[in-house]
Amino acid sequence: MSPGEMLDVAVEEAQKGLAEGGIPIGAALFSADGELLGRGRNRRVQQGDPSVHAETDAFRAAGRQRGYRDTIMVTTLSPCWYCSGLVRQFNIGALLIGEARTFSGGHEWLAEHGVAVTLLDDQRCVKMMQDFIAAKPDLWAEDIGE
Repeated sequence: MSPGEMLDVAVEEAQKGLAEGGIPIGAALFSADGELLGRGRNRRVQQGDPSVHAETDAFRAAGRQRGYRDTIMVTTLSPCWYCSGLVRQFNIGALLIGEARTFSGGHEWLAEHGVAVTLLDDQRCVKMMQDFIAAKPDLWAEDIGE
C-alpha cells in the first residue's frame, strides 16, 4: 500500500469524526507491508474523554502486537506531545503525517529519536483543519490545551 493510500484511511477517519461533531483528525496503524492493523479518529467530543486522540484510538483498535518497530503510524495531523509519546513509548518505527501547517507537535523530536518521519503536506488535510479551526476555534483551543 502506498503512503497516499495509507493516508486515505486516516482522512476517511477524520471525515467521520467531523461528521460526528468532533475534531477532524484521523489515524491508522499499519504493518510494514501495508496491512491495516487499526484505524481511529479523535473522539474527545463524541466520548467526552480527553484521552481519545486519533492515534490512541487507532493504536487501541490494532490490539496487542508482538512489537511495534515495524509498524507505521499514519495521522492526518502532526501528533501532539501525548501522541508523540505513544509513538516513542511503543517504539513505532515510522510516522506518516498528512500535514503540520495548522499544528506542529512532536514529529521533529520523534525523528531525532530514530523514528522515520514522512511529512506529506496533503492539501486535503490542511484544508480540513483550517476550515475546522475557523468554524470552531474554542473547540480547537480546548483540544490543543490552550
